[in-house]
Amino acid sequence: WGKPVTSPTGTLSPQVSTWGDNVPVGEVTGFPQSVKLEDGEVVVFSWLIWPDKATADAGYEKMMADPRMEKLDMPFDGKRMIWGGFETVFEAQA
Repeated sequence: WGKPVTSPTGTLSPQVSTWGDNVPVGEVTGFPQSVKLEDGEVVVFSWLIWPDKATADAGYEKMMADPRMEKLDMPFDGKRMIWGGFETVFEAQA
């Protein structure tokens, strides 16, 4: 659902979206608690890889300004979505 909007924004990789199949509830915290997971729901985890923060910022603005975003039928409750930017501290080769 997101590829047409994310693909022209300068990412280094395609958007990766995953459907949780082993996401346990933690004793103190965890993915289910962080999104207030309800019965019948599954945690979804997605990411994009950008070459640098400037490209990420510009790409995000471009995505949010794209009129196709308004027409997307999001398969989740966006109010409980968690998002952020992270700097790589370690990367291992396969």
